[in-house]
Amino acid sequence: MTARTRRLTGRFHAPRSLRKQLLAASLLILSGLLILIGTLQYVLMRNFIYSNRAEAMETQIRSVPYEIFNSTGSRRPGGDRRPLLLDAHTTLAIYSQDGSFRDLQDETLSASPAPRMSSEAYNRLLMLPPDKRGGDYQLITAGDGSEHLAVFMNLGRPGAARMLLQMTVETGPLRDVILQQLLIFGALSVAALLAGLLLYLPALRKTLVPLSNMGRSAQIIDAGNLNVRFPEEQGQLEIDQLAQSFNGMLERLEISFKNEREAKEQMRRFAADASHELRTPLTSIYGFLEVLLRGAADNREQLYSALNSMHGEAKRINKLVEDLLLLARMDGAPRLRVKQVLLGELIDDMQPQLRVLAGERQVVFDLACGIRCLVDPDQIRQVLLNLFHNAVQHTDAAKGIIHISLHAGGELGELAKLTVKDNGSGISAEHLPYVFDRFYRSDSSRTRKYGGSGLGLSITRSIAEAHQGEVTVSSTPGEGAAFKVSLPCSPD
Repeated sequence: MTARTRRLTGRFHAPRSLRKQLLAASLLILSGLLILIGTLQYVLMRNFIYSNRAEAMETQIRSVPYEIFNSTGSRRPGGDRRPLLLDAHTTLAIYSQDGSFRDLQDETLSASPAPRMSSEAYNRLLMLPPDKRGGDYQLITAGDGSEHLAVFMNLGRPGAARMLLQMTVETGPLRDVILQQLLIFGALSVAALLAGLLLYLPALRKTLVPLSNMGRSAQIIDAGNLNVRFPEEQGQLEIDQLAQSFNGMLERLEISFKNEREAKEQMRRFAADASHELRTPLTSIYGFLEVLLRGAADNREQLYSALNSMHGEAKRINKLVEDLLLLARMDGAPRLRVKQVLLGELIDDMQPQLRVLAGERQVVFDLACGIRCLVDPDQIRQVLLNLFHNAVQHTDAAKGIIHISLHAGGELGELAKLTVKDNGSGISAEHLPYVFDRFYRSDSSRTRKYGGSGLGLSITRSIAEAHQGEVTVSSTPGEGAAFKVSLPCSPD
């Protein structure tokens, strides 16, 4: 039984097309509503027609002449029948309190005998007051199975036997009228369904156009083509909201893929630059070791010279590794130990160290007081040391002049401006856009001499950005360069 049911249900799958599903669901709902309306119409119409017919019969039953109730009063002198204006389907009958039931078929010339209810039902009606009938009408089933609509009039008088006058009419003609109305309603419903189907299909097709457009757009989207966007103004609120959600998701995906590509490219450049930077000192160390293994170690002077050179290269490797680790931390989620710092005091405390690094170069300080920032003091010291070390590398050992200034900037003084300016060789215009790139050197011979790795300015920029600030450079070849660090000040 189960297998047969599965085979039967397998033949009638729900349509996979959304258009067909909506159409089928709409037709089913509309058909169900029409059936419900037809059922309610049948009940209401049947009650309405029966009630109207009962009211007409009550009027007729009151006009029945009293002499017809007498067994001898139904004929005129001479034998003529007294006419009653009743149709052939209407019957009259009298039920007496003693249980007798008299059919007045001869007086009414009815085509069928009057139907009779049970004595208990008649007695209940007789118990009602004379002005009351047991409802507007009652339905009686005759012996031949036909249904009759019946109304009653209480003929009881004070001190006399009570009688009940019954008038009935067959409900067949009334049901025919109801069925005819229902057939008309059914025909109109079928016509309405067909007309709705013809009109609904184009409207449904037009309604689903935005979904079709989104489907076509989705087909051309892939990991390498995420700049496609769904139209967000198609005249349908739900579709527009869906398009906005998809566009937001695509934008986030595009940003993620872009960041991933940039991270991969940075990693590729980082690996290439790091391997290049590490290769040079390692090659030098390897070369000195070969010289020592060939017999130079026996010469004390050559031995110490080689060891000093290898020690210098080892220091360069250690500094490079430290800078790379620092950059890696800054690229990820930098952990800053921030606190309120007076930048002027922090720079002033570094004066002895900076003057030692400057050697015979002249160092000029111009520091404004009271500039307070929420920063990591160690990181800010690293920024100043990197910029100062860069100025030392590019200025003359005897005639070099380095200016360090700190002033409030911005329209409302909301920024702290730290400037390190030198009178060195400067930076040419073609090198300025790249000075903050990792491992970039505008003069490789000078940086090699002073042990620079090309990471100092990159570290400076990363620290400044981690503090929601920025670093810029301006330079004129032959006149020196000026590096400016802008940091947000703390509110007073």
